[in-house]
Amino acid sequence: MKNFISIIALFFISAAFSQSNINFRLEGKTKGIADGTILKLSDPISDKKIDSATVNNNHFVFTTKLPAFPYKVVLFKNGSTARTIWAENNKMTFNAENIDFENAVITGSLTDGLAVALQAEAHQAKSYDEVAAIESKFIEQHPASILSTHNLSIMKTVFGKAKTRALFEQMPSENKETEYGKIIAEYLSLEIPDSIKTGSRYYDFTMPDQYGVSHNLSESEGKLVLLEFWASWCVGCREENPELVKTYERFKNNGFEIVAVSLDKDKPRWIEAIKTDKLPWQHLSDLKGPNNRAALLYGVQGIPDNILIDKNGIIIGRNLRGEQLNAKLAELLSGSTIDVSNNSFGTKIKVGNAFTWQDENGKELSKAEAEALLKDNEYSPHIDTEKKVIIVKKG
Repeated sequence: MKNFISIIALFFISAAFSQSNINFRLEGKTKGIADGTILKLSDPISDKKIDSATVNNNHFVFTTKLPAFPYKVVLFKNGSTARTIWAENNKMTFNAENIDFENAVITGSLTDGLAVALQAEAHQAKSYDEVAAIESKFIEQHPASILSTHNLSIMKTVFGKAKTRALFEQMPSENKETEYGKIIAEYLSLEIPDSIKTGSRYYDFTMPDQYGVSHNLSESEGKLVLLEFWASWCVGCREENPELVKTYERFKNNGFEIVAVSLDKDKPRWIEAIKTDKLPWQHLSDLKGPNNRAALLYGVQGIPDNILIDKNGIIIGRNLRGEQLNAKLAELLSGSTIDVSNNSFGTKIKVGNAFTWQDENGKELSKAEAEALLKDNEYSPHIDTEKKVIIVKKG
C-alpha cells in the first residue's frame, strides 16, 4: 500500500540535536557486491551526496562529518536500493551479510533501533488510519522529542492544520527551529482549505514550469484535468509514465489535459526525466521536494498520486490509474467521441450531445437539418474539436 510505504520509510529521531560537526564512522559488511562498487551516503533534506565509500571484499567504511546527531542519512547501493540510517555519535556497524541490503542490521544507534521497531509496528497495522493513530499517539506522548518534530513534519497533511498546530505548539523552541520545524511552520502559514475531497471545488495555485514561466492551475478550466503528482526519483511514477502517455494520446483531442507537479528538488534531474520519459503535457514545480506547495494544498502523502478535476472545476476522483483511469475518461468524454464514415448515401457522422451543428454562415442546425444537407454529396462536415462544433460546408 503506497501510503504505508511513504510513512514507514520516514523514520524517527529520539534525541536532541547536537550543533557541532562531528566525525561519523560506519563500518559495514555486505554480500554479493563486486569489489570496486561505490556506495553513496546522501542527505535526504538537501537531496545531496554527503560522502562515498568503495566496497572491498564485501567490506566498506565511512568516515565523514555530520552537522548534528542523531542525523538521518540514506546509504545507496544503487539508484533503487538503499537503507535509511539514523546516525549517532557512537561506533556504528552495518551488517547485510545474511539479509537484503535495504534491511541491513544497524548497531550503535538507539534511534535506528527505534525506527526498525516502529517500522515493524506499522507493517502490522491493518489500515492507514491505524498507522496515523500510531504516529499521533507518539507525538502526543513525546512533545519534547525531536522524533516528534520529524514525525509531525511528515504527518502534517494527514492530521490537518488544526491538529498539527495543536501538536506543534507543545514542542520546545529548539525543535521548532530545526529543518523539520521549519517545514511544519511553512505548512501552517499556508492558506489552504480544511479538506479537499471528491465533490469539492479544486484549489488554485501558481507555480513555475521547467522554463521558469509561472502558470495557474485555473488556466486549464473548461477541460477535464488530471493533476498528477510525481518526481524523477519516484520509481513507481516512472514505471507508470508510459501508460499515462498512452492515455494522454488517446484522450487529448477530446478536452483532456494533464498538469504534472513534480516533488523534485534537483531541476536538471527533473528536466531530464521529462525528456527521457517523453512527457508531452504541462510540467510545474517549485523545487521544494515533498514540501511542494501544491502537494501540501492537496494533502499528498505519497507519490504517485493524482486528482481528477472536471470541466466545472469539481474534483471527481483521486489516484486513478491504468484501466480505471481510462474507463473513467471514456465515460466522461463519451459525448466527445466522433465517428465519421462514408457510405452510398453520403456521409455518416456519429457524435455525442457535446457537439452542436452549424452551417457555413454560423447558423445553428438541428441534427435532422444537418443530416439532410449531408445527404447531398456537395456538402461535407468540418469538425472543430476545441469548440465542439461541426460545420456543414459545400465542397
